[in-house]
Amino acid sequence: MTAEKPDNSSPIITVVVTAVGALIGQGIIRSLRLSGLPVRVIGVDRDPNGIGPYWCDAFFAKPAIDESSQAYLDFWTSLLVEQAVDLVLPGLELDVLFFSRNREAFAGIGTRIVLNDPRVIELAQDKWDFGLELERLELPAIPALLGASFTECVRALGLPLLLKPRQGNGSRGIAVLRDEDDFNYWSRKSRDAFLIQKFIGSDEQEFTVGAFGFGDGTALAPIIFRRKLSVAGNTQYAEVVEHPVLAEAVARLAAIFKPVGPTNYQFRMDGETPYLLEINPRFSSSTSLRAAFGYNEAAMAVDYYLRGDRPSAPDIRPGRGWRYYEDYVVT
Repeated sequence: MTAEKPDNSSPIITVVVTAVGALIGQGIIRSLRLSGLPVRVIGVDRDPNGIGPYWCDAFFAKPAIDESSQAYLDFWTSLLVEQAVDLVLPGLELDVLFFSRNREAFAGIGTRIVLNDPRVIELAQDKWDFGLELERLELPAIPALLGASFTECVRALGLPLLLKPRQGNGSRGIAVLRDEDDFNYWSRKSRDAFLIQKFIGSDEQEFTVGAFGFGDGTALAPIIFRRKLSVAGNTQYAEVVEHPVLAEAVARLAAIFKPVGPTNYQFRMDGETPYLLEINPRFSSSTSLRAAFGYNEAAMAVDYYLRGDRPSAPDIRPGRGWRYYEDYVVT
């Protein structure tokens, strides 16, 4: 797909994209290029030797210091001021947390930051707490246990089971437990706090949904992908589908949580019941795939956060998309 021709009569917009060494940051850059917007893209990443800098107009490496330190905050404020950055598009969950928890520090420098509602950001950090919130709201919640034995889990949840880290994104650290040996092995091996969930649905009934929120309980009509995951836990194959049950579920969730900006919902269907796996209140690994089908969240973010314009409903094209590896060589 070719990019739209930039409007050279418009002033250049300077944007920072973080995590350009990772799939999400690279997807944001691709979406910006596809939009045809007159942008100067500054990439930021921990690794200066990754491929990300080659897709940016300028690049700055994060300092190898504690991200909770004053020096790290100073790095960011200096970068945004010195480069006259108009907009920051965080491409990593850790960056979202950093900017969200330091909103006041960036409030006076004139740079807009694409951030979701702080309550939604914090709630999404812990899958156990999020599941409890779904139960409290009487929404479909996947049955789960904390600190239970194998026998207790099987009695309550059946087999197979899922071991899932309480924090993290994608499918990192998730293991299917088919018997007691699996349970004992993965319980010992997991480095992080985890919960045990009932195995819901099937891999063929997993969906990732994007819906740009407006913070008032409304959102654009969603783009819905039936997906298959790669071994890294990101979307490897996606097919645009119409799914009224999921569209209704997303509208209900948006009305309750009032997300703002790019928001990703992950579901599994069990019969006619949509079970929400998690909400990612940020750009997702499917960002560039969505843009390719007409749902360009990066361009929407420029309109909404920088220009104050409410994006209009895009014309979503049907189709299927795959991710694959290719070489990028510099000699």
